Amino acid sequence: MHDFPIIDIDHFSGQEALNKVDFLYSELQGPHYIDKPHQHFFFLLILFDKANGEHTIDFNTYKISDKQIHILFPNQVHSWTIKDSTQAYQLMIDKVYFEKLSLHFRHAFAYYYQNPIINLSNLVFNQLVYEFKSIKQELLDNNTLIDLIESRIAVIASLLSKEIDKTTSNKTQSSYSVRLFEFQELIEQFYCEEKSIEFYAQRLNISSSQLSKLTRKHLSISPMQLIYQRRVLQAKRLLKSTDLSIKEIAFQLGFIDAPYFTNFFKKHTNLSPSEFRSE
Repeated sequence: MHDFPIIDIDHFSGQEALNKVDFLYSELQGPHYIDKPHQHFFFLLILFDKANGEHTIDFNTYKISDKQIHILFPNQVHSWTIKDSTQAYQLMIDKVYFEKLSLHFRHAFAYYYQNPIINLSNLVFNQLVYEFKSIKQELLDNNTLIDLIESRIAVIASLLSKEIDKTTSNKTQSSYSVRLFEFQELIEQFYCEEKSIEFYAQRLNISSSQLSKLTRKHLSISPMQLIYQRRVLQAKRLLKSTDLSIKEIAFQLGFIDAPYFTNFFKKHTNLSPSEFRSE
């Protein structure tokens, strides 16, 4: 049975990293391996300069290439295999502090969950390197100004938003991003017991049709699909990280019985819960 330990930002504070309570900066050079998947209790940005390998995030595997940025949210499960000649920069932001900075990310977090890897143009990559290294220098200063670090993170978020706008039709406005962020927060809170779109729409003070238009326009999926994705993800985590029976997992996720859960899981993954657990 797999076990996914949750690692806090303090775990890295003594590993050749620069940290000031809510922020931590470090660099990756050469091969790195995370054989045992784990979760982070913080927000993580990894900016790859030169790299080759594979990065698995929430059971989806992505190719690591030059000039990419990888985005991980708190509680996501990940592992990677990074080969020789790697050069990368890591910025870790405490979960509580990140929530204060979240509105600088113009696109809904649901978009980043679905697209955690962003390929960068040379121009934007160089701009991001400058911001990362400026944060490094600020953390080196004995009189670190947190306001400066906040400002640079805001710049990083804006650069990522512009890069996404160049490569997709998903040009979200800030107000839409806030509403989608609120919807995702509600899903996190209620996905086990509430499956009605009307429930979420009422909480957001919009109509069900407005919520549907919002997610379809900016995420290309329906609100219900977003809820289903979260339930499937939690099912995967429980199947891999606990000894709970299929029936117990079904009840924990709000299904009326194990067969209903099994049919739901197989419909969305093409595997039965038992088949997924034994992989």
